[in-house]
Amino acid sequence: MNKIILIALASLALAGCASYRPVVDTKGVDMNKYQVDLGECQQYAGQVDPGEHAAVGAAAGAVLGAAIGAIFGNRQTAGQGAAAYGLLGAAGGGAEGATSQRDIIKRCMAGRGYRVLY
Repeated sequence: MNKIILIALASLALAGCASYRPVVDTKGVDMNKYQVDLGECQQYAGQVDPGEHAAVGAAAGAVLGAAIGAIFGNRQTAGQGAAAYGLLGAAGGGAEGATSQRDIIKRCMAGRGYRVLY
């Protein structure tokens, strides 16, 4: 069950970059050039893997959760802590990866002369 949730979280994070379009002031902008630039910037952002961030977050969360569960409980609470913190770590890591992708797109578009509003 936990693996299914991790896969779902990673999939959601990965879907964020492919469709992300920053809000840009389009006054005086050649929209054909804009589309090409946006596509290239999205490709750069694709080099960041939110799924990898989610996996690292899950591993770190699981270790922390197991340690906390072991300190304050027993083997069962260690396992429960590992699962709970693993899920939280995966969600946080995936979100961090997706945010990094959006930031890359924004900076890339701004670097190409677009006025990125959001």
